[in-house]
Amino acid sequence: MSYSAVILFNNKNSLAAVDYSPVTDAFLSGGVFFDEVTFLAYDVPAALDSALVRLAAQHDGVFIVCDSVLVPEAKRAVEIASGERFANSSLLETKKNIFGVLPAGMGGAKLVSSELIPRVDGRRKQSYYRVVLRAMSPPAKTVKDLVEEIHTRFPQLMLHVTEKYADARIEIIYDRNTPKYVVDEASRMLATGLERYLYAVEDVPVAERLVDALKIRRRRISVAESFTGGGVGRAIVRIPGASEVYYEGINAYNGKAKETRLQVAPFTIERRGTVSDRTAYEMAAGLLATGECDLAVATTGVAGPASDEKGNPAGLCYIAAGTREEVHVYRYDLSGDRETVTETAINLALFLAFRELQ
Repeated sequence: MSYSAVILFNNKNSLAAVDYSPVTDAFLSGGVFFDEVTFLAYDVPAALDSALVRLAAQHDGVFIVCDSVLVPEAKRAVEIASGERFANSSLLETKKNIFGVLPAGMGGAKLVSSELIPRVDGRRKQSYYRVVLRAMSPPAKTVKDLVEEIHTRFPQLMLHVTEKYADARIEIIYDRNTPKYVVDEASRMLATGLERYLYAVEDVPVAERLVDALKIRRRRISVAESFTGGGVGRAIVRIPGASEVYYEGINAYNGKAKETRLQVAPFTIERRGTVSDRTAYEMAAGLLATGECDLAVATTGVAGPASDEKGNPAGLCYIAAGTREEVHVYRYDLSGDRETVTETAINLALFLAFRELQ
């Protein structure tokens, strides 16, 4: 069976304004691979009408992804092309085709998983399964080489890799006829090759893994943040049961706050600056000195878009993580806009804290 996707966008805006990736990723996770992807401006109805007629003739499934405000118009176009009407929120089936109209973003992704994939599986009489591994900031070449090696050894497997803010998600997709040893060996190859970066062999976020590890070891964590603005602590407290393991979070953005709240030495701030390995170390050490936590993590850096007053470039950051026995400091030179830099640093901080518990 073959499938196609249509992405509707506003031609006056960037394509990035349509958050279609979560939806297409949900299709891939369900074993639906697109033979054709078409991008169309939403304000040219005739182009959509003709595209739907052509795609329906050439493919078994046609799926439209668009902003939620355009969903009604997209459905009307599908109804005209198919001669049928939608029976539920997102799905229309005819004898020959299955059509779907999905809102962009995570809302559309959930509809794909809950409504469309089960119906597609029913029509193709085949279900797909998956194993998910999660890794933090694995080198792109390492991942590429592993994927190619697995594809060579086990061509019946499908691998899908996505990464957002350094958090990589690797899916092994397989059907019911795939021998168990094949899936197990592919999982082992990935886990071994990504050992330094791996934090889960299931589909759970790094914050959840950190909280679970703290609970198992009966440890408490404190967080000191500067340029991440409380994002590390926020990620932790989103996890149910975080109150059992989270002692405090201090958002010490200003240099003076670092001195008074975290006991960073004034000499360090004056000579090394607020963005330095020593400052990150002393921020974490200040948390540990209270005796109220077993694990501390601290962040300091330049979110951008410009350099700081010391000339440190945007994206430079230091993350400290450790226990009363030892604190480690890591330097990163991150790229991207302000949001990308801070969100990536948050994920890295959570991962480094988790790794301290291993």
